[in-house]
Amino acid sequence: MTSPTVSLTTTSDPAPGRVRRGATPLWWRDLTGATAWALVLFVVALWVHGGGLGDLTSWGDGLTSVGRLTGLLASVLLLIQVALMARVPLVEQAWGQDELARVHRLVGFTSIWLMLAHIVLVTLGYANGTTLGVVGTFVDQVLHSGGMLLALAGTLALGMVVVTSIRRARHRLRYESWHLLHLYAYLGAGLALPHQLWTGTDFRASAVSTIFWWGLYAAVLAAVVVFRLLLPFLRSRRHRLVVHRVVPEAPGLVSVHVTGRDLQRLPVRAGQFFQWRFLDGPGWTRANPYSLSAAPDGRSLRITARVVGDSTGRLAGLRPGVPVAIEGPYGRLHEGVATSDRAVLIGAGIGITPLRALLESLPAGPDRTVVIQRVRSGEDVLGRELEDLARSRGGRFYMLAGPRIQERESWLPEQYSRWADGTALRHLVPDIAERDVYVCGPTAWMDAVVAAARQCGVPDEALHTEQFAY
Repeated sequence: MTSPTVSLTTTSDPAPGRVRRGATPLWWRDLTGATAWALVLFVVALWVHGGGLGDLTSWGDGLTSVGRLTGLLASVLLLIQVALMARVPLVEQAWGQDELARVHRLVGFTSIWLMLAHIVLVTLGYANGTTLGVVGTFVDQVLHSGGMLLALAGTLALGMVVVTSIRRARHRLRYESWHLLHLYAYLGAGLALPHQLWTGTDFRASAVSTIFWWGLYAAVLAAVVVFRLLLPFLRSRRHRLVVHRVVPEAPGLVSVHVTGRDLQRLPVRAGQFFQWRFLDGPGWTRANPYSLSAAPDGRSLRITARVVGDSTGRLAGLRPGVPVAIEGPYGRLHEGVATSDRAVLIGAGIGITPLRALLESLPAGPDRTVVIQRVRSGEDVLGRELEDLARSRGGRFYMLAGPRIQERESWLPEQYSRWADGTALRHLVPDIAERDVYVCGPTAWMDAVVAAARQCGVPDEALHTEQFAY
């Protein structure tokens, strides 16, 4: 293994113009974002058209009217959130998993707060004209209004999803448990529908309103069925994937090689990941995300994982011939998003695996690719394999080993604590501003790498990231 060589003399050819090759056009991102905003604004327009502003003249009616608006906005945001979970390929490829997860999280928290505001405001509005009081009015509405019991159950399901999505709670849960609980978002959305149709006057205020809401629910349901259920089923059935062999790479590290039929027709790129299900016994229903650790060759797929829990522990015990179901591919960490013919791959821990696959698909040639691997002392995650591959393709390889710096958030190991993050990166790769930079690893570490790259002048369109977090 080599350590960083501090040099200011590295030279290379001028970088070509930054043009993306083969990726989903970024205008799809703008289009989907504009569509979401248009849906929200259209809901507000329907509320105004239905007399929402006119009801603000009195206290009770005003509370109820604003409560109706918050409920409508919560509904449309909930449907947008479910659509984001549907893994529509064009949307997923345009946004990328990191940004899509951030937007999904923001929309989810906003929708639940609006839903709670809807419950409080409507209850206060109805209570204003009765002698039941706030609590009595709430109980009366739940027990006697059509669909309210189901809506309350749906709200509780969504609340559970939100609570388990708080970072502190999420980190205490196993991925499998968190993933199972997260599916209750579908249940929450479904349970809310009867209440909206039976008692929601805004849903039946006009033909346009009825068509809009029914159409939106149908479109989101279709997206979930097609892209989360039907497409993965057909893809798995078509390619008939099975475990070929399991290879221990190092203590606590295992690779699984999978073969199948017509894999050359599977639309996957090096650097992407699938949701994997190994159909061999208890736990087969739970999908886990693993990136390819080798470029797809049309004959087999390889994943590499660190054994840290029940699901990854199962990988070491897989037998040849075990059927495999997949969902994907996902992620924008592939050569199709490149803006230059030269690249820097920077990975930490198990996050180096998609970069190892990506290295195989990037252009070979003298100094075309620089690989920087960050590891803890004594850790080996495909290091020798990665070094040999980088050098065989004319690239440079650096391994930065050691414990992390304690005094500050940094991507460097402790032995380089005197170096500023950006200065160290520029010394390793003097022309980094003219290269694409691919980063994968723990979230905080990646943030430090991205900040250092920006200090070195790398534009945002040349920064490509994938977080190994949920």
